[in-house]
Amino acid sequence: IMNRNLLFLGIFAALFLFALGFGIQSVALAQVNQQNQQLRQTHGNVKWMTFEEAIAARDREVKAGRKPKKIFIDIYTDWCGWCKKMDKETFEHPLIAPYLNKHFYPVKLNAEQREEIKFSGHTFKFVAQGARGYHELAASLLDGKMSYPTVIFLNEDVQLLQRIPGYLDVPTFDTILHYLAEEHYKTVPWADFQRQYAQRKPGTNPK
Repeated sequence: IMNRNLLFLGIFAALFLFALGFGIQSVALAQVNQQNQQLRQTHGNVKWMTFEEAIAARDREVKAGRKPKKIFIDIYTDWCGWCKKMDKETFEHPLIAPYLNKHFYPVKLNAEQREEIKFSGHTFKFVAQGARGYHELAASLLDGKMSYPTVIFLNEDVQLLQRIPGYLDVPTFDTILHYLAEEHYKTVPWADFQRQYAQRKPGTNPK
C-alpha cells in the first residue's frame, strides 16, 4: 500500500510540475507575442515595398495566370513633416494598414532618392537641382507637380488610376481606398460613394 501511495504521489507531483511548466511556458509565449506586436507597431504594420519589388510581385501574379493587385505609391521626402504625420497617423492606423496590405502592393518612393529605377525599358535617375533635386520616376508619376505627400494609385496594368496630393486623414483615406480597391469608381460618382460609404459605416470614422 505504501509503495502504491508513493507511486500515486510521484505521478501527482509529475503532473503538477508539468502543469506548472506549461503555465509558465504559456505566460512566456504570451509575453513574446505581446513584444512582437509592439515591435510591429513600432516599425510599422504596412508591408512597404520598393517600386521594383511591387512590379516584380505584380509580374509574378500575371505570369501565374492570377489577377494582380493594384499598386499604391506614397511619394514623400525625408524633410516633409506632413509625410511623417500621414505615415504615423493614417497609414499605420489599424483600420488602414491591413486593408492596404490586402488590396494593394504598397510602395514607398522617396522623391529625392539617388538610386536608379528601371521600368518598362527606361532607367529613371536622380536629377540634381539646386540644394536637393528630384527623381525622374517621382516627377513622371507626379506629372511634374512636385508636391509632398502625394499618393498615387495604379491599376493592375500599371496605369494611373488617381493622383491625390496633400495630407489625408484616416476617414478620407479609408473611403478612397474602398472606392478604388473595390472599383466603385467604374459605376458610382465619387460624391455619391462618399455619401453611401458614410451611411454604410455610421459612427465608425476614427478621429
